[in-house]
Amino acid sequence: MSLKILVVEDENDLAELIAYNLKKEGYEALVCLRGADAIKYLEENPPDLLLLDVMLPDYDGFRIAQYVRGKESLKDIPIIFVTARDMEQDKLKGFSLGADDYITKPFSLKELLARVKAVLRRVGKERRQTQFRLGGIHIDLEKKEVKRGEEAIELTPTEFLILSALLENYGKPVSREYLIERVLKRDVYDRTVDVHIKKLREKLGEEGKAIQTVRGFGYKLEI
Repeated sequence: MSLKILVVEDENDLAELIAYNLKKEGYEALVCLRGADAIKYLEENPPDLLLLDVMLPDYDGFRIAQYVRGKESLKDIPIIFVTARDMEQDKLKGFSLGADDYITKPFSLKELLARVKAVLRRVGKERRQTQFRLGGIHIDLEKKEVKRGEEAIELTPTEFLILSALLENYGKPVSREYLIERVLKRDVYDRTVDVHIKKLREKLGEEGKAIQTVRGFGYKLEI
């Protein structure tokens, strides 16, 4: 059975384009152009994931997210905000309401699909990749092992969590806020994340150069 994704987006052409590409990937996709229609659908036929625009003609997307998280039968549905609002306070508000990811317009469909798959993997709805190669390094997320050949590379639990998040979002920028809110899940300063990244790069040696700084945003992993 295909996983169901509800696309709540008031720009009809964009909504249909997103839905078309989701269907090409094997998902069942339904479009709602208004928040009221989305809430009605959520009540009657809860999806496996909610792609939610913030600026809708009737309901604020944040309000819909708050409704979903407050409803026992809906609270576990993963939410990805899709919006033109890229202010830091908007992103933090989205994550504080329980968003699983936040992507700003304009975006590539390839990036959106990758984020959908990553979120579905994280919540256990889609099979999660656990084996990665990074140059000469092998990473096993299940066993929490990082090795160069037979030699183990010892990472702290925090360093391993950050590396896992970067691997699962390979090629896509990951914000410091995302790492703090959704990966580390505790209150730390942005600078603390930077310190962990610096140590991680050092331990990975030559492959550590694959962790690239995205100025003013965060990091991405790409060789």
